[in-house]
Amino acid sequence: MSGLPDLSFELAAHARGLHHVAGVDEVGRGPLCGPVLAAAVRLDPARVPDGLNDSKKLTARRREALFDAILSVADVAVGEASATEIDEFNILRASHIAMCRAVEGLAVTPDHLLIDGNMIPRGLTISAEPIVKGDSRSLSIAAASIVAKVLRDRIMVDLAQQHPGYGWERNAGYPTKDHLDALRNLGVTPHHRHSFKPVHNILCQEKTVSI
Repeated sequence: MSGLPDLSFELAAHARGLHHVAGVDEVGRGPLCGPVLAAAVRLDPARVPDGLNDSKKLTARRREALFDAILSVADVAVGEASATEIDEFNILRASHIAMCRAVEGLAVTPDHLLIDGNMIPRGLTISAEPIVKGDSRSLSIAAASIVAKVLRDRIMVDLAQQHPGYGWERNAGYPTKDHLDALRNLGVTPHHRHSFKPVHNILCQEKTVSI
């Protein structure tokens, strides 16, 4: 076992007559703010960029280079669910909504989906299989993880310019010390997830003070 993702799952699907196989992954379940973003990627097995791996195992510079390479050779689409939708549905359901939106955006409707994780999103009408730690096992899912990570990081950099002081350009909205300190000192923004405990607690404190 090489420890690197490969095309085993994709080729197994091809052998079953499923020719258009896409990998699906999401990023942004853990942050306190911003959207959860999913990507769907259908690779051409003959044109797979070198070095694809779980986005968490790559440097930011390497992710950016691979992002461009993926877009140049693959069918790629993204979908997101907003902080408001996360509060309305819960983070797991919102993640699955984002995944479904990404799949719907592909230029060619897939015959089969490789989904990172242990669940198939509700509402999918396409053949699919969940793959635990899929971003380190399937090249299609690894590609999707890179696309999702790069685009969400860019979104958070843009939001950081609109709401300076929270460090989103560095922490991508995750509950780091600088983010939590800013949340207490600067308050809750429209992009924060009210249902997440640190944000919820501050909103409760503000409500108590205002009464």
